[in-house]
Amino acid sequence: MNTLSGLIGPLAESASDRLGILMSALSGIAMALAVALAMTVYLRLGYRMSYSPWRDVVRHGLATLAAVALFAFAAYDVRHAALAYLGLNPSKPAVEFEIRMPRETLTAVSDTQIELHTDRNQTLALVDGVRDLADGRALLRGAVALNHRTADRVLVVNLPGKGTFEFRLRLPAEPHRSEQFGPWHLADRIASPVTGSIAPQDAYTIRYRVL
Repeated sequence: MNTLSGLIGPLAESASDRLGILMSALSGIAMALAVALAMTVYLRLGYRMSYSPWRDVVRHGLATLAAVALFAFAAYDVRHAALAYLGLNPSKPAVEFEIRMPRETLTAVSDTQIELHTDRNQTLALVDGVRDLADGRALLRGAVALNHRTADRVLVVNLPGKGTFEFRLRLPAEPHRSEQFGPWHLADRIASPVTGSIAPQDAYTIRYRVL
């Protein structure tokens, strides 16, 4: 049930985000059309009622300036909506992460599920791939969107048959973007259903950066 609710939540949130993006784009287009129509009517009436050439020049100049400003705002709004649809909305940053763990732990990458848990929502992460390291460990890469402003963020890695690994993201509520990855951090919690010994905690580390 928890897994199902974790899947339904992000899907519903994604649908809501797409609807908001579509409405934003439509409102921008409608504003641009309204400005174009208003300018057309204004210029036609201005030419019919023209008495002072200099006054008309000033009036038309101010009207044109206002129209250009409104067009620029509409273009920005549409561009902002398009970038958000492509996942490039600067108002919604994302975290790119790399997790090191024993190679034998990642026997079935396709079954790996990674979620970002916060005090406000749960978001599925995208697994980008795995590569082997020279020290016998594997590097799991992925990314997840930061949809809410909160400092309570925990990345939960669920490996069926292996265990659950939790990594607390040490980020402020409104993190700044970074070009380089931060330092490596140990796993904050490991819950393993496997009987017997498990690799020491320092075998599971994470580093990340904000995109």
